[in-house]
Amino acid sequence: MKKYDLIIIGGGPAGYLAAERASAGGMSTALFEKRSLGGVCLNEGCIPTKSLLYSAKILDSAAHGAAFGVHIENPSLDHNAVISRKDKVVKALVSGVGAKMKTGGVDVFTAEAVIQQKTPDGFIVEADGQSFTASKLLIATGSEALIPPIPGAAEGLKSGFVMTSREILDARELPKHLLIVGGGVIGLEMAGYFAAADVKVSVVEMLDKIAGPFDAEISAILQKNLQKKGVEFRLGSKVTEISPKGIRLETGDASELITADRVLLSIGRKPAISGIGLENIGVYIERGAVVTDRQMRVGVPDVYAAGDVNGKSMLAHTAYREAEVAVNNMLGRKDSMRYNAIPSVIYTQPEAASVGETEESAAAKGLAVKSTKISMRYAGRYVAENEGGDGICKLLLDKGSGRVLGVHMIGGYASEIITSAVFIVESGWPLETLKEMVFPHPTVGEIIREALFEIK
Repeated sequence: MKKYDLIIIGGGPAGYLAAERASAGGMSTALFEKRSLGGVCLNEGCIPTKSLLYSAKILDSAAHGAAFGVHIENPSLDHNAVISRKDKVVKALVSGVGAKMKTGGVDVFTAEAVIQQKTPDGFIVEADGQSFTASKLLIATGSEALIPPIPGAAEGLKSGFVMTSREILDARELPKHLLIVGGGVIGLEMAGYFAAADVKVSVVEMLDKIAGPFDAEISAILQKNLQKKGVEFRLGSKVTEISPKGIRLETGDASELITADRVLLSIGRKPAISGIGLENIGVYIERGAVVTDRQMRVGVPDVYAAGDVNGKSMLAHTAYREAEVAVNNMLGRKDSMRYNAIPSVIYTQPEAASVGETEESAAAKGLAVKSTKISMRYAGRYVAENEGGDGICKLLLDKGSGRVLGVHMIGGYASEIITSAVFIVESGWPLETLKEMVFPHPTVGEIIREALFEIK
């Protein structure tokens, strides 16, 4: 039985970064991943989705090139070529993660690991008929698509009529009509790509707005832009039955049957915790997620959890930081996780990005805030690169402390600009200090500086 200082179960962002940090800190480390290194993010989420969306962005630029003096006749999207390029990108990055693990001295096992028990010598984990032991454990098994109990959904998944993000990112054949169940980040990004690929797209969302917890005004602008690209939205509606004959929708008291060639389920994800033996060592589970504290401890000595498995913030960048916090505490370095400035991005065209409190979340918490919003057209580069863009930037300020509590925007480069906003929210600097910051000109990012000076 081979003994390690640390065994990590799960090779996604939390798992592989933790392995890298732990090994660099002098811990002998074993990493177990039952599929491919990189987890959901690299293989069926963040990276492959962005690869598809970038192809759609290039097509959009080509189609509207005349407004910028560039004429391209009949631009089109070759879906098979897009998927092939996506596969190439994923393969290269997965290989890169593997190379990092090898360079760092991490033992990687492509196997399903199950925790057996805790003994005086450490935790025993079995994989592929072998036993391994370690003095510390990190649970980083990620998440899986949430399958709602809709009649016909399970049968549809078996037949291929219904897909999750995993299947749709490998689909080589474009449907004529794609019905997307769920208007959150995954659903909206897929809607943007498939609409660009000339597929009829319908998005069904139970809430009266898209994009979940995003600022309501940002969501409304995004919806309007996607509608211009041909995406149909059915808000305040729910799917009650799925079959090849049709999809049953209920909106209020009304019910109707609509047809589609494929259905994408994207109502969210849930922690992947079944079958890994957590019950064998007494790990506490609440609402389907591993409960962790700010040091990423699970309540069982020497056991930690990071990433989607704890259900706190199912984002790869959150997983990275949680992994660092967990390993730092294992190594005796005091560290604590903060969740007040975790950015969120929707990589549609245009992009939407958010960090901190929204007006809605602030009101729910009883926070006294004032907000200001300005058009992205206050930034000269935005005007130069966007013909008729309707993007905005919104800032929320705490009335008492003068701190910026939230920043929300929609428009080109929002995914990159939001990093500056993270620093602003995280730092807690007062407004007058923030106004002294110098932004490069001309950049779209200086819209934040413009917004700071609009706060009265």
